Amino acid sequence: MEINLREKIVTLWIVFLLGLLFHTQLGLMPLFHGLDVADSHAQGMAEIVPILWLMLGFFILPMFAIVATIFTNSTSYRRIHFGLTVIYTLLNFAHLLADLMVQPIAWYQILLMVILFLIGILLNLVGFQWMKGSKKARERVLPSHPSLG
Repeated sequence: MEINLREKIVTLWIVFLLGLLFHTQLGLMPLFHGLDVADSHAQGMAEIVPILWLMLGFFILPMFAIVATIFTNSTSYRRIHFGLTVIYTLLNFAHLLADLMVQPIAWYQILLMVILFLIGILLNLVGFQWMKGSKKARERVLPSHPSLG
């Protein structure tokens, strides 16, 4: 059985989120090293709260996209979804450039951002195919009449 475009989109978003989770370290990395998560978040919390809300938003939108992609097949949603994938690709590229400015450079994080950027490009391609597929499906249902052409 062939995997359809919606399944590819959901899979790519999940892979992206897993990579993003590692990149942002969302409190999990301290646990892996035997550190207390509460202590790592308590230090300088007032300064980072707005950033955490932005990170949460950046993480939640793909989660909503996954659910909407499974439950929605409308043409307007396909366009919105494709736009979202393009925005995320641009933001990932900007993030990659910003990570290159941080000293010292953590090359494992740079490699991860390159991989996330490439996953984003692939998500753009599949999202574009899905968006264009809605037009092809409409044309099959409502073929143009030769006398109307």
